[in-house]
Amino acid sequence: MIKLYSANTPNGKKISIMLEEIGYEYKVVNIDLNKGDQFKPEFKKISPLSKIPVIIDQDNNKNIFESGAILMYLAEQSGKFYDTKDRLEINQWLMAQMGYVGPMLGQHHQFHHYNPGKSQFGEERYFKISKRIYEELDERLSKSRFLAGENYTIADIGTFPWIARHEWHDIGLKNHKNLTRWYVEISEREAVKKGFKFMNKDEVPPKP
Repeated sequence: MIKLYSANTPNGKKISIMLEEIGYEYKVVNIDLNKGDQFKPEFKKISPLSKIPVIIDQDNNKNIFESGAILMYLAEQSGKFYDTKDRLEINQWLMAQMGYVGPMLGQHHQFHHYNPGKSQFGEERYFKISKRIYEELDERLSKSRFLAGENYTIADIGTFPWIARHEWHDIGLKNHKNLTRWYVEISEREAVKKGFKFMNKDEVPPKP
């Protein structure tokens, strides 16, 4: 049994999707970010940086924070989506998501979606970066079925929920045919559909 402390965000969805993909039983504990649950002392004990998601693997008595580390842990435990022969490539694309794709699209959300009109500089800067991310992912996927090669991996699982917020980005997913092909293929996986609705049973990945 995995206890998943999370919220309905792209980083949160990474782990619910992964857990569905590997078929692990899990229980969700909602961390209400708007109410500041992430700063409560009991949560900080398992998440020293006050970030979601966190898992507790009760069978192995392990506590893991940081979504990328959780994906790697679950992949190693299950033996899925993290083939040894492709591991260097997978790690690079997963780290690209962790250090670049997620943080930059997250800033775009803040300036463009949540707080428009408050900073022209911020809106323009992160729109440009986000547009470039779409172009770079599209270029990569023109050469490869998935991000790390021909197989679906934790690099794709980590990146997909961020692109699933394409309606917030106003960049035009349909304008990027390779990224769209990748997005549609992943969005049609049954485990992805189940993981996507882990906190809202009516939520589905938005179509391009």
